[in-house]
Amino acid sequence: MRSTPHRSVAARLLAVAALAVVSLPALPAAASSAAVACTPAQVVANGGFESGTSPWSQSSTSVITSRSGESAHGGSSFAWLDGVGSTHTDTLSQSVTVPSGCDKATLSFWLHIDTAETTSSTAYDKLTAKIGSTTLATYSNLDKNTGYVQKSFDVSAFAGQTVNLAFTGTEDSSLQTSFVLDDIALDTSAGTTPPADSARTPASPSYTVSLSSNSSGTVWTGHESATFTNASSTALGEVYLRLWDNYHGTCSAMPITVTNLTGGTAGALSVGCTALQISLPAPLAQGQSATIGFDLGITVPSGADRFGHDGAFNNIGNALPVLAVKDGAGWHLDPYTNNGESFYSLAADFRVTLDHPSSLLVPATGTSVDTPGSSGRTVTTATASKVRDFAWAAGPFSKISGTSAAGTAINVYSVSGISSSDAQSMLSTAKTAVDAHAARFGAYPYGELDAVIDNNYWFGGMEYPGFVLDLVSTTALTHEIGHQWWYGIVGDDEYNSPWLDEAFTDYATDLALGKSGSNCWSSVSWASSAEKITNSMAYWDAHSSRYSTVVYGYGKCALHDLRRLIGDTAMTKVLKDYASSHWYGVSTTAEFKAAAQSATSTDLTSFWSTHRIDG
Repeated sequence: MRSTPHRSVAARLLAVAALAVVSLPALPAAASSAAVACTPAQVVANGGFESGTSPWSQSSTSVITSRSGESAHGGSSFAWLDGVGSTHTDTLSQSVTVPSGCDKATLSFWLHIDTAETTSSTAYDKLTAKIGSTTLATYSNLDKNTGYVQKSFDVSAFAGQTVNLAFTGTEDSSLQTSFVLDDIALDTSAGTTPPADSARTPASPSYTVSLSSNSSGTVWTGHESATFTNASSTALGEVYLRLWDNYHGTCSAMPITVTNLTGGTAGALSVGCTALQISLPAPLAQGQSATIGFDLGITVPSGADRFGHDGAFNNIGNALPVLAVKDGAGWHLDPYTNNGESFYSLAADFRVTLDHPSSLLVPATGTSVDTPGSSGRTVTTATASKVRDFAWAAGPFSKISGTSAAGTAINVYSVSGISSSDAQSMLSTAKTAVDAHAARFGAYPYGELDAVIDNNYWFGGMEYPGFVLDLVSTTALTHEIGHQWWYGIVGDDEYNSPWLDEAFTDYATDLALGKSGSNCWSSVSWASSAEKITNSMAYWDAHSSRYSTVVYGYGKCALHDLRRLIGDTAMTKVLKDYASSHWYGVSTTAEFKAAAQSATSTDLTSFWSTHRIDG
């Protein structure tokens, strides 16, 4: 969030989709790795297929492709096995070396299966994943899905070995099945195993919302449902809804109310009434799904805030309840922070119907379609795929639109008092910024982009997927649009690792504006030995005067320094590949450090220490 005075610009994303439940044969004993230090690395080359075909071996030149008919998980290219509809076999393979000395090696890939087969009982067409001579899993037409699902396997037993990673797809004589692979990675890491299953859950959330507003757009009532899957091997007996905007009220007068719950039993509100526990009727095993539903009330308070109304203009950010995340550290129920963000969530699908007076324009996350309602009202239906949250605005805005050179539709909504020349300037900035970021990190995936401009925002700017709030400022708007990648597409735990979205976005902003960050690290002066770029919002809320300086300023300077150390070409590739491999996922400091280390022969240990990047 904020570029000045910098409230972080948001970050959330990985739908860690339900992991395949497979029974693995015994793996070979690992080669001896005594006294070998672990250098964390990602060892699959060109796992997102964005750099041509090398070093992959494919059975035909049409396997690695960007042709129409299927789509990539991240970027523009993918591997498409089979889909012919007659007797056919496709193969894809790469030789990989699994480093010695690491505690863990994890193979992961994203898989989409669509099929013309109609059977619910016979596996006619199959995809087999193997490492060495070991079959990790077999999928078939029976595993068809509507989107990508991430599959993950522990391959630590192959440490110290060079083995073949192979995928084989076979079709029978009729009715096509397409096996589509993308973002294949084999990550190694040091350190201890988390105390519990580290899979992030509940995964693959899907939210359906129908709300109606009063005449001014300050009160919205209706219904929301959430469908989700347990990705963890640990049974899921409860979930939590985050009612973030109750921070803006009191527990006796909550702006966000949830009533008439179905699909579970409501427990106590906690964390300042921003977390609602819901006990499920029966624990969900891994791969099982459930749906909860509830009536929802939203009352927008006064104030030019990310949740508030500036006169007739309403901003409604973080008002829809979303599911909290549970991983190896347990449930993430961090408090709201007004200094930055706490909004850690997994990528989800939203379909939101907003019934409102026709006098109000309603920009929103996702792609919107307006249809006539009853007696002077309009129904805006917004759909969004793989986004971390949903926001909208409502008011008598002035609207101008355009399209970036790369084809992204941009809409600028201005409150009264914003001149037409300033609105046009922000439209031009948005067009340039979205294309600049897309060229560096991967194509913008959310269709249109809406920007609401109001010079009364005390926080500078705020990001949501496909929707930003901003002052009239080229730098601030370029920053907030950068958050579409660093928080939106590449998610993170914003409360515990705010640098992963704010520092990365400020670095991206510098690049988009042609700034090199030369000598910016030379002015660094630490306030104490405890001050680090990677500190959490719990630390920064207690040291708020240093938050912007360290997380935004020192953070981006550290990334500029890393670029100068490993070289422009290597840094460009690191970030683009890292975004691709974490597309709609969740980034961690350890994973980024491993990705950077794998791009250079220089030992980066002292670099991380000097720049106070822990994790």
